[in-house]
Amino acid sequence: MTIPQLALHDGHSIPQLGFGVFKVDPDETERIVSEALEAGYRHIDTATIYGNEEGVGRAIAASGIARDELFITTKLWNDRRGVADTRAAMGESLERLGLDRVDLYLIHWPTPANGSPVETWTTMADMRSEGLTTSIGVSNFDERFLPEIVETGIVPVVNQIELHPQFQQRAATALSAQHGIAIEAWGPLGQGKVDYSTGVIGEIAERLDVSWAQVVLAWHLASGRIVFPKSSSRERMAENLAAADVRLSDADVAAIDALDQGAAGRISADPAEVS
Repeated sequence: MTIPQLALHDGHSIPQLGFGVFKVDPDETERIVSEALEAGYRHIDTATIYGNEEGVGRAIAASGIARDELFITTKLWNDRRGVADTRAAMGESLERLGLDRVDLYLIHWPTPANGSPVETWTTMADMRSEGLTTSIGVSNFDERFLPEIVETGIVPVVNQIELHPQFQQRAATALSAQHGIAIEAWGPLGQGKVDYSTGVIGEIAERLDVSWAQVVLAWHLASGRIVFPKSSSRERMAENLAAADVRLSDADVAAIDALDQGAAGRISADPAEVS
């Protein structure tokens, strides 16, 4: 199978289907990421707050895969803001990952209670110029928080937000699209808190003889979003990766689009309340 590449507005590209390590036990991370790389994943999404960057780094080092074949994302946590803290946090992440650069560095949350993220954002742009990261973006910046970043004139390449069939963040995705910002959907399958195996999605899965998770992932891919589901099962890793070969009709995509519940469909924290 071929994992599609999505072009970013800064001239670089990203594998559209990756592997996430949110809530992966640090003691199990090296094994799980190694298995994901063996399965064919080349895009790994981690974060400082996950506590497992070291395990990701060990798996990368042991893989024997050329660095330029991998796409590694990590994120700046909320307690690090401003020039000195942002630079120190980047250095710490690179050391834990065993890398001299990451492919994508994100501000993890807008955290309005911590003040403006602009100084941190411009510092990240400087670190990009210095080669510490290839691209920069934001995470959880919806239509309330994205404008302040865009107004700096330094436009993120991606905006990583909670997005799944019942919570599609239409305002945030529309604003991102206006500025050429790609959407990365975290919690793309509903984090196990939503039953997507029945109804419209279940019917499509049965007709196509695939799993409901493959249908949802194929919907994200058909909609131009980047996704990085996680799994500790080799079988599920392969199944998720095979979603790249599932083809939905326009009617299938429209039927899943119609499942949006707006704000009522959110299953995680409101970015305005995260500090």
